[in-house]
Amino acid sequence: MTNYKYKVVLTEIEQSSIACFGIGFYYNVKLINIVKSIDYVRWSTSKNTFYVPKDKLSLHQLYTSLNNNGVYVDYSGLKKRKRATSESKTKQRVPRKISDANKDVIRAFVRYLRGLRLSDNTVKVYFTFVADFVGFIGEKPLDELNNTDVRLFVERQVQYKRYAISTHRQLVSAIKHFGTFLPDCNIVTNDLMRPSKSKFLPTVLSKEEVIDLLRATKNLKHRTVLALLYSAGLRIGEVLNLKLRDIDVDRRQLFIKNAKGRKDRVVILAESFIPIYKNYYMTYKPATYFIENPSGGVYSPGSIRKFLKISSSRARIKKRVTPHTLRHSYATHLIENGVGLRYVQDLLGHSKPETTMIYTHVAKKDLLKIQSPLDTAFIALAVGDKNHQKVRLSRNIS
Repeated sequence: MTNYKYKVVLTEIEQSSIACFGIGFYYNVKLINIVKSIDYVRWSTSKNTFYVPKDKLSLHQLYTSLNNNGVYVDYSGLKKRKRATSESKTKQRVPRKISDANKDVIRAFVRYLRGLRLSDNTVKVYFTFVADFVGFIGEKPLDELNNTDVRLFVERQVQYKRYAISTHRQLVSAIKHFGTFLPDCNIVTNDLMRPSKSKFLPTVLSKEEVIDLLRATKNLKHRTVLALLYSAGLRIGEVLNLKLRDIDVDRRQLFIKNAKGRKDRVVILAESFIPIYKNYYMTYKPATYFIENPSGGVYSPGSIRKFLKISSSRARIKKRVTPHTLRHSYATHLIENGVGLRYVQDLLGHSKPETTMIYTHVAKKDLLKIQSPLDTAFIALAVGDKNHQKVRLSRNIS
């Protein structure tokens, strides 16, 4: 490396949903000019780095262009990521070894879950966990399963797959259901412990950021979807399954049917949303659902996440924004506007008030009334000084 004048570090980034090479280095005017001279290199304001799309310039071409200008290229991070991805794919290809008899038991377990009227998504998740568990115990008869088997499996999964706490809790819940389903086994479900829930505060956009996000969404269909997500505080699944017959423009109401927890609820339709909705309806003419795919079926949740990410980047929002972020923002802004907690709970469709109360921790209405000790000290200093007009934080610095 002693023969090189400069050094850059290559990373993998995503810019406007396009895979790119990020080009990082310490500020240097000459190096900036070298990087900018390479074809297809652009600057990302949101990520604060130069980048080049992978489909425009290969790693070899980028490496050669930099190398020829006396730049040392560190791409070790790319190798590690590629190797980790390859190893991950290899691990996923390993099939479960489950006997035909145990497969029949798992199928019966799925029917049992559906009999409990659990959601399709919950049934799918529990099926995956239990299938992994049955594959883990191997040849051991199911009626001989005990809590030690469960503990060893859970420890292995958490360590091997690095489950988040929420996934860990789902895993234990699935095994509990399986233990109840197999009354002859030795699993004591009451002794199976789940980790405590994480108490992370939700990410919330400011009202100004919400407006910037909508203005940055150029496509009318996309803008209408994001406006509804925020203005009604809907979950992404509720928007996807919302039918035109459940939208009452005259009474300004949305009827959300069979939502989470198999509950129906009524949500207020914002007056400011109605003009954009009418414009969208006349332009796209959906037949059954509020938002439809080109074939007229249910829209893809991945498509919503994708254009939301693009709009957030255009609006220069640094926070990680998901469809649920708009729901968090809706709830927080309602509380800041003085809406009672009980009403917010009904609008969100929460079963317990404790779930809604988390938004009181991020609402700034009352927090902004609290004065910082720095402000208090500074005001007291200014009032006590005859020449208070010249009082500054840097007063003692000569």
